[in-house]
Amino acid sequence: MSVLPVVLLGCGGVGRHLLRHIVSCRPLHANQGVSIRVVGVADSSSLLVADDVRASGLDDALLNDLCSAKSAGSPLSSLLARGHCQVFNKPEAMGKVIDAATMLGRTTGLVIVDCSATYDTVGVLKDAVNHGCCVVLANKKPLTCAYEDFKKLTSHFRQIRFESTVGAGLPVIASVTRIIASGDPVSRIVGSLSGTLGYVMSELEDGKKISEVVKTAKALGYTEPDPRDDLSGMDVARKALILARLLGQQISMENINVESLYPSELGPEVMSTTDFLESGLAKLDETIEERVKAASLRGNVLRYVCVIGSTGCQVGLQEVPKDSALGRLRGSDNVVEIYSRCYESSPLVIQGAGAGNDTTAAGVLADIIDLQDLFQTRA
Repeated sequence: MSVLPVVLLGCGGVGRHLLRHIVSCRPLHANQGVSIRVVGVADSSSLLVADDVRASGLDDALLNDLCSAKSAGSPLSSLLARGHCQVFNKPEAMGKVIDAATMLGRTTGLVIVDCSATYDTVGVLKDAVNHGCCVVLANKKPLTCAYEDFKKLTSHFRQIRFESTVGAGLPVIASVTRIIASGDPVSRIVGSLSGTLGYVMSELEDGKKISEVVKTAKALGYTEPDPRDDLSGMDVARKALILARLLGQQISMENINVESLYPSELGPEVMSTTDFLESGLAKLDETIEERVKAASLRGNVLRYVCVIGSTGCQVGLQEVPKDSALGRLRGSDNVVEIYSRCYESSPLVIQGAGAGNDTTAAGVLADIIDLQDLFQTRA
């Protein structure tokens, strides 16, 4: 039986879904000869950790209670009465994560799983890699800050998994790396990598105004609390940067041309989220409607896409043929086209649900299980 000790950073929507997946999949994983032992869980302010990370983890009943407590907005310290665990607050908490990495990294092994949404975990992740730990990321930010940090985190490529940073549960990273490893150079990647913007763009085809579509998307839970976080295109740009760096491009966010769907005068520095939704959003209707109609007259549709080629990255609105893989996209699905020598005339197309806490958490769990072979030789 391969035992995979895990410390989870971030217990928001994705993190809580991951813990529930781990608990519910115990019988499946036992049949596969693997056991995930959650030895610690951290949120933005503290760390809940098992008393003895060498010998035991947090039990499943406690993990379920943790998910319920965090969903209700309670702190991790509310779980101390359960016993067999300790709580450490920041800044001491991250030091305790490093202690666990030092203790377990080169003996039993340890997987640091980052489901947070912050740059603050970069230092911890780099220290974990130094101590021989494995890293699994849903958080895009550590891979999109300084290029030196990206190189450090990916320097031992077998010990890191980051599939869920780009396409949630879709096998985008795995497909790109397999093609590259075969000696088939990837020349171009084109993708619609935002479930939110995919939904918005496909709804515009039906003649709806962008203001009403964005409000509906927000009501459905597709957007961030401030929809401008989606409409800015920065989330797509981060995914594009990860893919570009995977192809060997030594670039940063500043090198990516990103088209925002709103002008700076409607930005968060100028108006509140409420004002944007009530009055600012409607100012986009006419311009976007004109672009939708112009594309339609040419037999095309608008999609918000990233294009990664030999000359760099572009992220923004593009017209695509209505009968293409991108043009047929509906709802919040993602689609990626990968072009290489072997896939030049007929690109490899990956399509499916590319957003959502449940889907993303499932992708993270698959990445953790994919590391099991590295633990079989450890005591």
